Amino acid sequence: MKKIILIVLTVFIAVSCSDTLDSLNANIKDPSAVSGESLFISAEKNLVDQMVSLNVNQNNTKLWAQYLQETTYTDESNYDQVTRPIPQNHWSAMYKDVLKDLDEASKVIEATTYSTPELNAQKPNKQAIIEILTVYTYSNLVETFGDVPYTEALDPENLAPAYDDAATIYKDLIVRLSAAIDQLNTGLGSFDSSVENIYNGDTAKWKKFANSLKLRMGITLSDVDPGLAQSTVENAFLSGVMTSNADNAGYAYSSTDPNANPLHVDLVLSGRNDFVAAVTFTDILNELEDPRRPLFLTDVAGDYVGGQVGAISAFANHSQHSDQFKDPTLPGMLMDYAEVQFLLAEAAARGYSVGGTAKDYYTAGITESITYWGGSTTEATDYLAQASVDYDSAIAASSSSPAWKEVIGTQRWIALFNRGMESWTSIRRLDYPVMNVPADPLSGYPARYTYPTVEQTINETSYNAAAAAIGGDTAETKLFYDLF
Repeated sequence: MKKIILIVLTVFIAVSCSDTLDSLNANIKDPSAVSGESLFISAEKNLVDQMVSLNVNQNNTKLWAQYLQETTYTDESNYDQVTRPIPQNHWSAMYKDVLKDLDEASKVIEATTYSTPELNAQKPNKQAIIEILTVYTYSNLVETFGDVPYTEALDPENLAPAYDDAATIYKDLIVRLSAAIDQLNTGLGSFDSSVENIYNGDTAKWKKFANSLKLRMGITLSDVDPGLAQSTVENAFLSGVMTSNADNAGYAYSSTDPNANPLHVDLVLSGRNDFVAAVTFTDILNELEDPRRPLFLTDVAGDYVGGQVGAISAFANHSQHSDQFKDPTLPGMLMDYAEVQFLLAEAAARGYSVGGTAKDYYTAGITESITYWGGSTTEATDYLAQASVDYDSAIAASSSSPAWKEVIGTQRWIALFNRGMESWTSIRRLDYPVMNVPADPLSGYPARYTYPTVEQTINETSYNAAAAAIGGDTAETKLFYDLF
């Protein structure tokens, strides 16, 4: 009997030790099951953070759009993409922190059975919203790099995915976006309003955003595929784009880090004074006597002074961001109503059927931009009365052909202040306004991010094929939509 008791006790101790060791080896900080909703919310924030960041290790585009100039280091203003691994950081953020999480969120939500029929009925809307942000992210990668991994992307077992043709990806993204728009049921909810920080789960607003994105993607194709561009734009307009600033796709940040707007981190919490206004921006604002000057910038003894692009510019001697850009709760914008108005102005100027004239939409874009940032309708009206701003007068005075590219392009650029990525794309596509040549440029004006250097090492065959296909992995290589 004693022998039996001893054997049982030994087994019990062994099992207990095994259980203890297993519990000690468990990573309690890494949950074994993450909800699809959590993955989506993480991806949403990571996407917005990457798009609005001013950190020179993450996003140089506000420097390349020449809104800003550096005070200490001038590499990025001089189009240096090598000293800091900016292309690699953007690539990694978009693929790993956004697209991969969106992909996993979709899979988890599809496999989840929720506690009520009402919650289960919301699954298609959640999937449609995931698809909308997926399209947004891929469209940015294509607009930034050109050919990128797409059909073979996001597979952890494939470390050397092929790159797909950029134009082919872009057209497929429009098809996917159209399907997501059709799938959205605005009579049902989606993600919980307490955690989804762009539209609080409002499917009607997500649909307007998706149509507005479709409008923008159609316009992007205008010079390379006019037929598809026109049908895409007109379909988006008829389906319903943003109709006021209440529809803006702005991420709601909180007052404390790590959930504060990255601008607050870069401009305040960092304790650094790295950026001032660029002379390109202040010269145009001053020439037009733009009422947004005090809304965007501080003055220097009553003047708005920009630093020379590519040269060290003393912080105290130049205009800087106004206080509203230092607010930790400033929404992180993926798209806004003013931009939609300028897109419709361009569509009308191209002869597309979008329910209004180029002048009407141009006027609305300027007005909405001024009032959104804190100006008055009176200021907007007075500004638009100037011959240099009035659409018809500005068109008549322009020597460019077509004149609307300069007139709409310049005002769109002003309105996109704080939206570096989209402004850079607008400049490349419309060629206005004309950027200054930096003090010590490492290249011509960047038409793209160069591919991450790590791709040359771990994905050499695909990298070489992609570089050859686009005409060379250089900063000056124009992408498929940027022909003129």
